[in-house]
Amino acid sequence: MTKVLLTGASGYIGKHITLQLLEAGYSVRASVRNDAKAAEVRAAVAPHLAAGFDLDSKLEFVLLNLDSDAGWDQAIQGIDVLMHTASPFPIAAPKDEYEIIRPAVQGTLRALRAAHNAGVKRVILTSSVAAIYGTELPAGATKFDETSWTNVEHPIGRQAYTKSKTLAEKAAWDYIAAEAPELELTTINPVLVIGAPLDKNFGSSVSVIERVLSGKDPVLPDVMFSMVDVKDVAAMHVKAIGLDAAKGQRFLASATDMTFVNIAKTLKAAFPKRKITSTLAPNFLLHFLGLFDGEIRSLLPSLGKHIGNDSTKARTVLGIDFIPAEKSLVETAHFVIDNGFVKA
Repeated sequence: MTKVLLTGASGYIGKHITLQLLEAGYSVRASVRNDAKAAEVRAAVAPHLAAGFDLDSKLEFVLLNLDSDAGWDQAIQGIDVLMHTASPFPIAAPKDEYEIIRPAVQGTLRALRAAHNAGVKRVILTSSVAAIYGTELPAGATKFDETSWTNVEHPIGRQAYTKSKTLAEKAAWDYIAAEAPELELTTINPVLVIGAPLDKNFGSSVSVIERVLSGKDPVLPDVMFSMVDVKDVAAMHVKAIGLDAAKGQRFLASATDMTFVNIAKTLKAAFPKRKITSTLAPNFLLHFLGLFDGEIRSLLPSLGKHIGNDSTKARTVLGIDFIPAEKSLVETAHFVIDNGFVKA
């Protein structure tokens, strides 16, 4: 039985990957920060498994920290595949960018070194579109694809989270090129991830939808999002394990491109009684509001730039038939409303 070490298992994406790995017949050693997170993951996935599923024999936990060497060598023993998803994901930029850059980069290198030392060859890394789109498109190109790399000096690329994901993925490829050419790395680069979480503990991933549903903003910024369902992101991780064609490759995970206004209109159509605005904000107003609101400030470099992402490679190589973003938006909205994250 193939055994996977999955880091970051308690995350929004991590829980969905855990579930899909178990459903696909893999044995999972899930890394979490503490015992409470282990119980959280178990409780999240158990209700979705088939009746009689022997969870005790297929899922175990280990405590690991991105900032510490402790436990990594022991955690990788007996493992066939390393799947590294753990990385900091704040809503707003921290005051000190190294609060997220350091664990993102060093955590990735710790995971790869442990795999290399233990003779584990297959590695799947959760990167991000953040490592792709922080640059200018080449002449003639209309969308970003896996050949693009973020420039950390670019106005978008120098944002803390974008920089952290870029430097972490580059560190992975550089480590393999210099020290571990036998490692077979695949990176999955999701755009904005939506879709219903498996439990009520899901961090900041669906904050855009919560914000629209809550009616917090009287106007919306001229920003376009590429979106993908969390179930498709998990499926890409799992499918990549056994595909030779996926080795040494990056894969953009993106279903659809939609503006903030069109997201609001989609949700308004599904929930006509809610006070959801779809009025476009003038850019000068957003620059002013960004002085006081970190979430708005993080959007400013993307204002007016309607550039999408090309996920042809994921469709053709991994065989992903992406769930339409409109369906994912409504499903996510039902979840946050039904579970009290916004007023019903």
